[in-house]
Amino acid sequence: MQLPTPSRGTILRRVLTAVFKDYRQFMPSSRARKLARECPVCGFKGYFLSLERGMRPDARCPGCASRERHRLQHLYLMDGGWKLAGKRVLHFAPERYMLRLMRNNPLYVSGDIRQPDAAAFMDATAIPEPDASYDVLIAHHLLEHIPADHKALSEFHRVLKPGGWMLLTVPQNLASETTDEDPTITDPLVKFWRYTGYDHCRMYGRDFAAKVAAAGFEVTPYIRPGGDNVRYALLRDEVLYVCKRIN
Repeated sequence: MQLPTPSRGTILRRVLTAVFKDYRQFMPSSRARKLARECPVCGFKGYFLSLERGMRPDARCPGCASRERHRLQHLYLMDGGWKLAGKRVLHFAPERYMLRLMRNNPLYVSGDIRQPDAAAFMDATAIPEPDASYDVLIAHHLLEHIPADHKALSEFHRVLKPGGWMLLTVPQNLASETTDEDPTITDPLVKFWRYTGYDHCRMYGRDFAAKVAAAGFEVTPYIRPGGDNVRYALLRDEVLYVCKRIN
């Protein structure tokens, strides 16, 4: 499962957009620190683009626009993980590369409360679907935006079939045993520096897997070796949580 090789026009358009957003990443001093990367999603090989004004260097593939967590998921699927073919899939906050990959899959449903690319307006804490409707659920960097994340996990469990599975990633501080969360914080700037996002509600700690397990899932962390972090431009501490509904 791979996207077609990106055209030169597509790559040039994304590079020019990156120049407009942050030209400094193309300065000689920045270019000297860049390494050629490889994208498992579209096969692009070369220099990647930085995001958030250099705070996330080499995060975005100029071929398919995939980001670190997207490439990590794709590597899991290529690595012999559960297959999406023939499965009914519910995808929250869908990434554009996944929408392109799944465009001919009638069993794929995308939903979100904000994203215009999503096929359906859908609140993760009140999913308008019957029990046991889906084989697979995907939600990357979604739970940190939801004040009542336990409600979302409960809904994920409800709409998945027994034995169904989901793929989750979240912003996480693996140096912290517990999740950092304070609902009294309302200042967006404080949220950014504490939780890495202006609208984030928390920064998860190492207790995230236990939180998901408590919602009725068997949780298996998927991490690539260090050399792959360099090769595919992955985040060093990002974990893909493979979660199977067990009851």
